Amino acid sequence: MTEPTTADAETETVMRRVQNRVERRAIAALAVATTLVLVALFYYPVATVFLESIYVQGALTFSVFLEVLRDPLYFGDFARLFEGESPFAVAADLVSADRRIGVIGFTAYQAALSTLLSVILGVPAAYLLARYEFRGRRTLRALTILPFVLPSIMVAIGFVATFGQNGTFNAALGAVGLGSVSLVPSLEVILLAHAFYNAPLVARVTTAAWESVDASAIETARSLGASPFRAFRDVVAPQLYPAVLMGGALTFVFTFGTFPIVLALGGFQFATVEVFVYRQIQDLNYAEAAALAIIELLISLGVLYGYLRYEATHVVRSRGIRPLPRRSLSPPSLSVRELAPRFGLALYGVVALFVFVSPVLSLLYASVSGSSGLTLEHYRFLLERQETAAAFQVRPWDAVRNSLLFALGALAIALPMGVVVSVLTTRRYRGRKLVDAVLMAPLAVSGIIVGIGLLRGPVFGFEIGSWRISVAGAVAIVAAHAVSCYPFVVRTVAPGLESVDRSLIESARALGASRTRALVDIELPLIWPGVVAGAAFAFAISMGEFSSTVILATGTDQYTMPVAIERFRGRRLGPATAMGVVLLVVTSISFIVIDRLGGESFGI
Repeated sequence: MTEPTTADAETETVMRRVQNRVERRAIAALAVATTLVLVALFYYPVATVFLESIYVQGALTFSVFLEVLRDPLYFGDFARLFEGESPFAVAADLVSADRRIGVIGFTAYQAALSTLLSVILGVPAAYLLARYEFRGRRTLRALTILPFVLPSIMVAIGFVATFGQNGTFNAALGAVGLGSVSLVPSLEVILLAHAFYNAPLVARVTTAAWESVDASAIETARSLGASPFRAFRDVVAPQLYPAVLMGGALTFVFTFGTFPIVLALGGFQFATVEVFVYRQIQDLNYAEAAALAIIELLISLGVLYGYLRYEATHVVRSRGIRPLPRRSLSPPSLSVRELAPRFGLALYGVVALFVFVSPVLSLLYASVSGSSGLTLEHYRFLLERQETAAAFQVRPWDAVRNSLLFALGALAIALPMGVVVSVLTTRRYRGRKLVDAVLMAPLAVSGIIVGIGLLRGPVFGFEIGSWRISVAGAVAIVAAHAVSCYPFVVRTVAPGLESVDRSLIESARALGASRTRALVDIELPLIWPGVVAGAAFAFAISMGEFSSTVILATGTDQYTMPVAIERFRGRRLGPATAMGVVLLVVTSISFIVIDRLGGESFGI
């Protein structure tokens, strides 16, 4: 065996120093790289749109903003405040029957009602999943998030197939001898569709918090004489409130900015800010659209910042606790105490079937029904379209292929970005929450604005010296998907990082490990389920992304399944529902497979 020489020892020392320097600066380097990617894919495109609101006809001006703020169409009676009227006179009119809340007020109103309905439907589901054991519980838990990751255009079609004039709801009423009702357009259907989308999110967040309740604390309270209700009120409920509020805050932000559901189920009769932004863009009035989008963004960011501050002081920690044992769904006895909660869950199951299952069943039924009864003509139409479509028409398989490729591309960008941002936002430094809110801005910015920004910026191209730089349509679509997906990776990974025992990291650092080494060897293995759950979210959300894709895919062959559904919907409902079923199957399989690989996670 050859003895190491002095030169070998010096080489090894140099290599170790280089390795240590690289490891010490790796996190900073990844942070800089992530920031540059965000600037290129999100901040620059969005800035190009927003600049149009203050740079009109070659001059800087805030006149567009002032016009929007003073327009009663948007701000109702609040607009009079910007005209100099007394706040007391405005307040008096706001509490009267003739008050006007404007588009902004109606948007906040429907978002608040949607949030309330989502919480009402989500908390009982969390109780069922956290406190009861039954066959298929884990699969049901995975499926609870499925509505949230389904494309909004498909959810809208499912509700039209259910509550439309020729929908299954009216068919059921006719079968029992009752007259039909007209529910599309209506605010009630919009609220139900938003609850369909967001109640599973509330359920998932609350379930995680419920499963983190320490059984020892409840047993201690009971041993001190507390009744079951008192133990729940004083021990369990305080640990659930933060999760419910987190789910509610996210739901408010999402429903404040969604537009396909409102447009499809409410039209301009129940238009929100997002619908008016879309309308102004269609009219090529970019300045007013951008001004409205900025106002919408400020409101959404305000709610998001409040949520992040609240989250920072109410982190769900599961380390060292003994979870509550789950009960069997079958009652062990026929006592009132055992039967009452299960009877309540049975009633909830009926409501859940109506709200969450009937739109999906209606979608499936509409895809195999026609004027002459059950038929496969809509699926045959898809197969024929694949063979006979002209160059400007949608081919179904091309849409499926594009969706899968774009989702994989978005996942490859969003997952490392999300992990890096999670690390940055869980370290201790001044202004961390502000950085978190800025990095989470894609959650609050409308997909339409991102799509327009990418189109008018990177896609149209820009000049640097004598070079003109532009990106192709597929790259722009992947970029838009990655921007919309990575915040969900952050929201599933960051809670896990917050919950890691800091003493493990400090021990590793004391033994000479760099921050990067401690992150790779200790933190990431502990939060792996959250990383995989984030990947599942990113993949599924990319599969269903519609708002920016419909803009960037215009005039190209880079259309996805949601865009194909929207284009088929213009023809008739049947082919759109058949394409929706294909999307439902692909998304469900992908999400369940990825979610099962990861196990339980801390976040969403």
